[in-house]
Amino acid sequence: MFTGIITDIGEVLEVERRGDIRARIGTGYDVAGIDLGASIACNGICLTVIAKGSDPRNWFDVEISAETVSKTNIGANGWPTGQRLNLERALKVGDELGGHIVSGHVDGVAEVIGLRPEGDSLRLTFRAPRDLAGFIAPKGSVALNGTSLTVNEVEGAEFGVNLIPHTRTVTTWGEVAMGDRINLEIDTLARYVARLRDWAAHA
Repeated sequence: MFTGIITDIGEVLEVERRGDIRARIGTGYDVAGIDLGASIACNGICLTVIAKGSDPRNWFDVEISAETVSKTNIGANGWPTGQRLNLERALKVGDELGGHIVSGHVDGVAEVIGLRPEGDSLRLTFRAPRDLAGFIAPKGSVALNGTSLTVNEVEGAEFGVNLIPHTRTVTTWGEVAMGDRINLEIDTLARYVARLRDWAAHA
């Protein structure tokens, strides 16, 4: 479980195909404090640490399944070497919940279709997959590349968010461009409300 508050920007150091994709991610985290089997959200994708080290810099390895590739923006051959990733370690009991409850289970990919300055902030417009659009509500929360963000407005399958300067500085959002494909996780509460509604309608 995560909160959508990014705590490090990692870098893809190596990618290897071994049936699944294996990636090595450089990090500013102290890997001595990361257990093998720990979960780390990488651009919003909950991945399991399978190896770690600190030569020549701190790094950890993850494996990425075909199912994960099919639901995210990773791409069939994995992330390109050098790509920067938003990282968040799993929530611990007693941690401050600064964003919203994020599972790290990406639902689909949204596309950046609008980008304009608005004061000191940056206003972004996304197009969500049609089957996920109904779960996105004004003033609700979404996780985009692992970042907890508030939805400003929704029109059909399109929705907008604002990025303040701090967010663009401490995440990879400072590099966003038109046409980027972004990992989207809908709000867990919206998911369960919809499930209960559907169940009640067919009960």
